[in-house]
Amino acid sequence: MGFAISDELLGTFAPIVVYWVYSGMYALLGSFENYRLHSKKDEDDKNLVSKGTVIKGVLLQQTIQAIVAIILFKVTGDGDGTAAVPQSSFIVLAGQFVTAMLVLDTWQYFMHRYMHHSKFLYKHIHSQHHRLVVPYAFGALYNHPLEGLLLDTIGGALSFLLSGMSPRASIFFFSFATIKTVDDHCGLWLPGNLFHVFFQNNTAYHDVHHQLYGSKYNFSQPFFVLWDRILGTYMPYSLETREAGGFEARPTKGYKDD
Repeated sequence: MGFAISDELLGTFAPIVVYWVYSGMYALLGSFENYRLHSKKDEDDKNLVSKGTVIKGVLLQQTIQAIVAIILFKVTGDGDGTAAVPQSSFIVLAGQFVTAMLVLDTWQYFMHRYMHHSKFLYKHIHSQHHRLVVPYAFGALYNHPLEGLLLDTIGGALSFLLSGMSPRASIFFFSFATIKTVDDHCGLWLPGNLFHVFFQNNTAYHDVHHQLYGSKYNFSQPFFVLWDRILGTYMPYSLETREAGGFEARPTKGYKDD
C-alpha cells in the first residue's frame, strides 16, 4: 500500500528542504575567494551575529511559515489534498507565476522600504536582518520573527491567494522563490549563474542594499527591480575586481555620498 503525500504538505515543506539544500551548496562553495563579493575574513569580522544564532533564527521563521501555510491550505483547500488536480494550461500557469511574482514583489518592496524609513521598526525589527553586513546563503531568511511573518509569510499568502494557483503549483513557485532569495544573499558571483543573466535583482544588487551607503536603496526583492526604478530608489552599481581577489559591487559615482 503506497503512501501519498498531499500537495499541501509538499507546498509547506518542500521550500524548507530546498532552502537548506541550496544554501548548503553555497556554503561549500564559499571558500572560492575569487568569486566572493566580500572576503571570508570580512564575513567573520563584520557580521554582528554568530552563524549558530542565524540558523536558530531561520528555523524559527520556517516553523512559523509552516504553521501559517498549513492553516492557509486548510482554509482554502477542499478535502484531504490527495485528490486529482485538474491540469492547467502552460499559459494559465505562467500567468499565475507572473502574478504571484508581482504581488510578492509589491508587498515586500513597500513593507521593506517602510521598515527602513520607520526608525522604530528599523531599530526594533528590521535591523536584525542587517546584522549580516556581509550576507551569506543560509542567512537569507534570518529576520526578526515579526518581520518574517509580515514580509515573507503574509506576502507569500497574498501571492498564493491573488494568483489563484493550486497547492500543486505553489510547490514549484515557493521553491523557486526560495532558491532566488538564497541566491540573492549568497555573496558569490559565479560564472554561468542564470539568475545573474535574467534578473537585475541579483546577488550584487542586494549586496549593495546591505552596505551602509545602500540602506536607502535597492529595496526590491526577490524578483524584479520594478518598484525601485519607478520610485527612484534604484542605486546603479558596477562590479569591480578586488585586488585581493573576488569582486566588489560599487555604487556609481555620485550615489555613495548622498
